[in-house]
Amino acid sequence: MDIEFNKREDQNRLKLSEINRLLSEIKKGGGEKRLQKLRDEGKMTARERIEYLLDKDSDSIEIGAFAGYEMYEEHGGCPSGGVVVVMGYVSGRQCIIVANDASVKAGAWFPITGKKNLRAQEIAMENRLPIIYLVDSAGVYLPMQDEIFPDKEMFGRIFRNNAKMSAAGIIQISAVMGSCVAGGAYLPIMSDEAMIVDGTGSIFLAGSYLVKAAIGESIDNETLGGATTHCSISGVTDYKAKDDKDALNRIKNIMKSLGSTEKAGFDRIESAQPKEKPENIFGIMPVSRAEQYDTYEIIKCLVDHSEYEEYKPDYGKSIICATARIDGWSVGIVANQRKLVKSGKGEMQFGGVIYSDSADKATRFIANCNQRKIPLVFLQDVTGFMVGSKSEHGGIIKDGAKMVNAVSNSVVPKFTIITGNSYGAGNYAMCGKAYDPRLIVAWPWADLAVMGGAQAAKVLAQIQESTLKKQGKEITEEEHNEILDTISKKYQRQTEATYAAARLWTDAIINPADTRKWISMGIEAANHSPITEKFNLGVIQV
Repeated sequence: MDIEFNKREDQNRLKLSEINRLLSEIKKGGGEKRLQKLRDEGKMTARERIEYLLDKDSDSIEIGAFAGYEMYEEHGGCPSGGVVVVMGYVSGRQCIIVANDASVKAGAWFPITGKKNLRAQEIAMENRLPIIYLVDSAGVYLPMQDEIFPDKEMFGRIFRNNAKMSAAGIIQISAVMGSCVAGGAYLPIMSDEAMIVDGTGSIFLAGSYLVKAAIGESIDNETLGGATTHCSISGVTDYKAKDDKDALNRIKNIMKSLGSTEKAGFDRIESAQPKEKPENIFGIMPVSRAEQYDTYEIIKCLVDHSEYEEYKPDYGKSIICATARIDGWSVGIVANQRKLVKSGKGEMQFGGVIYSDSADKATRFIANCNQRKIPLVFLQDVTGFMVGSKSEHGGIIKDGAKMVNAVSNSVVPKFTIITGNSYGAGNYAMCGKAYDPRLIVAWPWADLAVMGGAQAAKVLAQIQESTLKKQGKEITEEEHNEILDTISKKYQRQTEATYAAARLWTDAIINPADTRKWISMGIEAANHSPITEKFNLGVIQV
């Protein structure tokens, strides 16, 4: 029995349990009373609608469940960003489902709601996946309209994306299952097919109160924009459904009728389980982000048969590059080695740090994967690039730039798993959110920040103390410790996986044992979108 393994396993499983507990609360949306109110009105809740729509016993993954977590508390909060987004299968077809949660401020759009909807559309566009909108929203949350309405990456971008997706032949299906107001009214009508539920669904640019105020006309909402109006008079919607299930059944039938699409051609053979159990990850990963571990052991828990073919194993050892299979899919793995290694020159190199030789190796490996049309998987536990005169004189900046260049210009789909640390420029080189991974997820104990918490807190404390000293104030040791403690707590909170997921810097916080499913479903989605762009590194420093 390995006592240390068991200790790590227990503590890491506790972290997962805490994430699952938070998720259970988040999934209650606006609370049980509001959910029951929707049911009393003859509606299904957002999550019930999605569950009914998805194929039974099929895999699915939820995008952005933590969106809005601990945000907008002065406005009553916004669990899951007020919208549920799932990648799954409807009538055997992989797709994205976007469902407004009317239990959260009547489905009104907060800034994070817009960001999450745009992320859902981005995934559909990149992978050419059908997207289904289950609309039940009161429109923009007016107290925050200045943060959701006018800019490029805000509310209006959604309708631009509707138009672009339609032009690109990406299927969009909408069901209006509640309110659909103002600018939001364009979303279902810019979809390829739109239906509305009789009695509960309504669509209008302005509701009855605003119509009365604007032009003096007295009219009720049902006559103004209900199902009968839009199916029989205006022709705005294509079908009238008698209830939620009727609308969802019609969507299932539409999905059955879709023709096949061209594939990208990523290689897949019969899947095999790893010889090393994925659950072993809990005992391999240290509790402290500063401790070392052997990343090869993590890779063995993720790849088929626990087998891989390593690229340049004796060179650039602080990054592991290898080809393998995950759920049958051929993948190229770029992973930070987290234990101390010795270079070919006999020099010791810190785990999690990117050196010139490892950046050079990773650049070449990424190019090879693009040449061979192999999707890339980044296992990110990185503290940054090596610093100091020796590294600077050796050209660490140009070698790091080469790796960033290769990641940026890669045309094969990329998937990023933040297994531990994700600090500074290391986040960029290892395909952070800014570098367009098709999916990016974090394990429960992941840290995301410009630098480690201890270093950052010391720097920030020094700056604050320097300012106070310039004002003539002498800092006692007790005051120094108090300043450092206050800054450390605040900074540490900002590095946690939940903080990043709340802002959609990651798509999800996942159980490490589900990593294979996320990667497999991600590659299956990417396989719907043939590669049309040529891989070109551009000008690089050599």
